[in-house]
Amino acid sequence: MTDLHPFIAGLPKAELHVHHVGSASPRIVAELAARHPDSKVPTDPEALADYFTFIDFAHFIDVYLSVVDLVRTPEDVRLLTFEVARDMARQNIRYAELTITPYSSTRRGIDENAFMEAIEDARKAAEAEFGTVLRWCFDIPGEAGLESAEETARLATTEGLRPEGLVSFGLGGPEIGVPRPQFKPYFDRARAAGLRSVPHAGETTGPETVWDAIRDLGAERIGHGTSSVRDPELLAYLAEHRIALEVCPTSNIATRAVATLDEHPIRQMVDAGVLVTVNSDDPPMFGTDLNNEYAVAARLLDLDERGLAALAKNAVEASFLDEAGKARIAAEIDAYTDAWPAR
Repeated sequence: MTDLHPFIAGLPKAELHVHHVGSASPRIVAELAARHPDSKVPTDPEALADYFTFIDFAHFIDVYLSVVDLVRTPEDVRLLTFEVARDMARQNIRYAELTITPYSSTRRGIDENAFMEAIEDARKAAEAEFGTVLRWCFDIPGEAGLESAEETARLATTEGLRPEGLVSFGLGGPEIGVPRPQFKPYFDRARAAGLRSVPHAGETTGPETVWDAIRDLGAERIGHGTSSVRDPELLAYLAEHRIALEVCPTSNIATRAVATLDEHPIRQMVDAGVLVTVNSDDPPMFGTDLNNEYAVAARLLDLDERGLAALAKNAVEASFLDEAGKARIAAEIDAYTDAWPAR
């Protein structure tokens, strides 16, 4: 079988489902932990591998929040954001919509204006230095309830505060015990302000959660949507309306949302005609990156170079980049693929 890793490494890519804090490399997490020695997070990058071994989704959330607690100052925010972009550039990620949970920072005492300035400064510097274009999705941490929803909506829609790079509004955290419909008023406000709807749904709950995200939250893409395959009517709806699924295979195994990679439903999604994008979610925490997720998808879907290029173009199509930007990256993908030597 052809080794696809060299092709994947150079393939221009877009990523649509990747979390800000969850993208912190072991080096950056260790540096932040050293800055804040009262944290339980290890300061040794090698020890972080054991720390990032999850028993279940609830354990993952606990560990994730312990890393969130390391981001306490605007300087921490700026460092994290810029270094995430550096790691993306190394993978030839040309465009990414980075999911940020501002409530987690503002409730820890970071000034909201300083927070916005930090992410925007990092975004502009990263684009200038690396050529990687970043945009933001502000998401509600569902486990924090409606207070966090109100705060996130306010930060996302207030003129003069809302950052220039913000394009979408999301909902993360646990799904069990956190029904989607209660967040409808906040998504209504965000959508009225021009933001796109991208909630997580159907990762650890059934397809009805995905239906709720579509009907109540106006979802234009679905984060994970793993359980959608249990409902043929839902799959048909997703396919017909081009509501993309942000699929994160390794994440689904790490959080025990899916038992094994061989059982992952990505092929059923593709076979149903759903617009599928592949993403890394919280890459260092799951011992992965976007290049690895493309390699996993190639195996699960029996893809060759042309198939991987088509997968990369799915993410471009499903992105909220402007049409000129989409055309530019799609052309890069085509040119790279056409120039790739025949094997």
